[in-house]
Amino acid sequence: MTASPHSKTNPGNYFEDFHLDQEIVHSTPRTVTEGDQALYIALYGSRFPLHCSAEMAMDLGYDDMPLEDMLVFHMVFGKSVPDISLNAIANLGYAECVFGVPVYAGDTLRATSRVIGLKENSNRKAGVVYVRTTGVNQDDEVVVDYVRWVMVRKRHPGDDSTPLNPPEIPELTDVVPAADLIVPDGLDLNDYDPELVGQEHLWEDYAVGERIDHHGGMTLEDAEHQMATRLYQNTAKVHFNHMFQAQGPMGRRLIYGGHIISLARAMSFNGMANGFRVAAINAGAHVNGCFAGDTIQAWTEVLDKMELPDRADVGALRLRTVAVKDRECGDFPYKDEDGRYQDGVVLDLDYTVLMPRRV
Repeated sequence: MTASPHSKTNPGNYFEDFHLDQEIVHSTPRTVTEGDQALYIALYGSRFPLHCSAEMAMDLGYDDMPLEDMLVFHMVFGKSVPDISLNAIANLGYAECVFGVPVYAGDTLRATSRVIGLKENSNRKAGVVYVRTTGVNQDDEVVVDYVRWVMVRKRHPGDDSTPLNPPEIPELTDVVPAADLIVPDGLDLNDYDPELVGQEHLWEDYAVGERIDHHGGMTLEDAEHQMATRLYQNTAKVHFNHMFQAQGPMGRRLIYGGHIISLARAMSFNGMANGFRVAAINAGAHVNGCFAGDTIQAWTEVLDKMELPDRADVGALRLRTVAVKDRECGDFPYKDEDGRYQDGVVLDLDYTVLMPRRV
C-alpha cells in the first residue's frame, strides 16, 4: 500500500479539529539570544534604553538586559501558529495578556495553549477559535499569558450536513487590574535617569484623556515583514505564500498583525519614552489588513493612571495606541459618530505600561 505523499507533513488544524478544553503542547523550544534583540531593533527601530543597555538594566535591578516585551510576545505567539492558526484567515483580537518574569539572552521559551471558545461562522466556511496561550522559560516561570481569537478555515467549507453548533464564547475581562500587573523582582528605580532616555516626562506628567501624536511613519516592506515573521517562527500561510494568497479575497500576502503592534510600540517612544515595560495587553483588534507599501503612523491616548500596590516609585498607565495606514495622525483618527472605525485605522491596542514616578 502506497503512503500518501502528505502523510508525514503537518497541514495545520482546521476549525473542525478544535474542541473545548483541548490542551495543545507547541513544538520547538527556543533559546533566545542577544542577536534576536539586535535584529528586533533593526526591524523596528525601537529605542527604549532598558532593551539597549545592559548597564542601565542592571542599575535598575535587572539581572541583565531583558528582551523587548513584544519580542517575547511574538516568540510565544509564533510557537502557537502551526497548531492554532496555520489555516487562519485573520487573527482577530487579544485579551487578558499579562507579562511575567523578564526574559534574558540564554533563556529557553516553550508554549502551550488551551481552547476556551468556539464559534462557527454562519456561512459555514470558517469559524473563530479562542485560545489561552502560556509561555514559560526553562524554569517553568511564566513569561507571558494571553487570550487570542482567530478565524480559521474549515476543512470542508460550506458543509451544512451537520447542525450549526451553538457558539461557546468565553467571558473575558476588559482590563488587567493593577493588582495583577507584575513588577520584576528587584526593580529599583532610585537610579533611574531620564537623561539616558532623552525625555523627562514621568508618570505624574500624563493626564487621563491626553492624546499624543507620535509623528513620523514607516512604510511596510515585504522583505522586512517576512524576516520579522520568520524570526518569530510564525508559519501562517497568509504571510508568506503569494501563490496561495493570490487565490483569496485579498489577492496578496497579509502583513502579520504583530508586526504592526511592534511598529506602533516603537513609534510610541516619541512621547512616551519612559514607559519602560509593557505589563499587560487589555484588548486588541486588527481592524484592517496591511500590505507592503502601506505607511504606518500611530497616536496614543491615556485611558487611565493606576497606582501599584506597595510601590511609590513606579506607576502604571493604561494606553490606547491606534495605528493607521497612509494618513497623518494629527487629527487622531479613530471611530466615527456611529462607532465605526475611520478609514485607514489598522490597529486598536489597549495596553498597560509601567513608568517611573517622581520620588
